Amino acid sequence: MKFHTRKWVKPEDLNANGTLFAGRVLAWLDEQAVIYGIIQLENKKVVTKYMSEINFMSTAVQGDIIEIGIEVTKFGHSSLTLNCEVRNKMNHETIVTVDNVILVNLDENGKPTPHGKTKVEYVKDRLEKQANQLP
Repeated sequence: MKFHTRKWVKPEDLNANGTLFAGRVLAWLDEQAVIYGIIQLENKKVVTKYMSEINFMSTAVQGDIIEIGIEVTKFGHSSLTLNCEVRNKMNHETIVTVDNVILVNLDENGKPTPHGKTKVEYVKDRLEKQANQLP
């Protein structure tokens, strides 16, 4: 799993117990999953359709740095399924896991549309592909 994003836990991210608010970490996870999907599917219109069981395992406190990891588990016809993990960079503990986050690729009318992708692509792969297509 590659960890793409880090967040700094600030006072406004805490719950009444003084630990990281679950809603905040899930918002961060969802945002990063969608950004990952937009980049992979090369389409700005990607939305979250489904999140499987959310398993909270530990927490973070003010000042901690957390990181969000994402890996693709399946390319569907118009969907992309991800596995996500949020971990505390300070103590190396997993904060939350979500086994399946399903994103859907949409057309200009907001309807699911095929994306034609079958594997993870990195910027270097796209640049090589473009270079090979030049006359």
